[in-house]
Amino acid sequence: MAKVTLYNQLGETTGDLKLDALLFDVKASPALVHEAVVAQTANARSAIAHTKTRGEVRGGGRKPWKQKGTGRARHGSRRSPIWIGGGITFGPRSIRNFAKKMNRKARRKALAMVLSDKVAHEKIVALEGLTFDGANTRALSAVLAKLPSSGKKTLLVTVPENKVVAKSAKNLSGVETLPANALNIVDLLRYEYVVVTKSAIDLITKLYNRA
Repeated sequence: MAKVTLYNQLGETTGDLKLDALLFDVKASPALVHEAVVAQTANARSAIAHTKTRGEVRGGGRKPWKQKGTGRARHGSRRSPIWIGGGITFGPRSIRNFAKKMNRKARRKALAMVLSDKVAHEKIVALEGLTFDGANTRALSAVLAKLPSSGKKTLLVTVPENKVVAKSAKNLSGVETLPANALNIVDLLRYEYVVVTKSAIDLITKLYNRA
């Protein structure tokens, strides 16, 4: 059974925390993890570049010159793509859709694989809790300095209602906060260590360990 060392806010070990094997002790499949990362990043992508077609550019309401008798090539509109200032043929459009579909079970399986890899390499640090009287960056920094993740890129995962920790971590370099219900594979891979409270682990197990 998977387990991690449990710490308090003083950086002292208080025992071991047993984890759900279906979520924290799963054999990794690099191909599935890669598919999940590609799907998430593609779904987060939005098209910005947008060119206008000949039907959208300004001008060209009348024929540039008469059809015959001028010795020049015939043209019907200045909005033609072959004219300077005319429409663009096959240019990028903001309506492009980069979304990729992925089965929900496969996404959760990939997430479990990354969590399991973090546990196997001792990159998950469990805390009994994180409580402050108010937003206190100095106090949070002091807590993180006493943990194995000190000085490393850290993802701090708490329950959604713990807004104080999120505010306290805003000015900490290399530290990012995330509510347990927004846990995702890209952020897990982006940060070397994951510091997570016991209540957040319970919520993660409840939310993601479902068929």
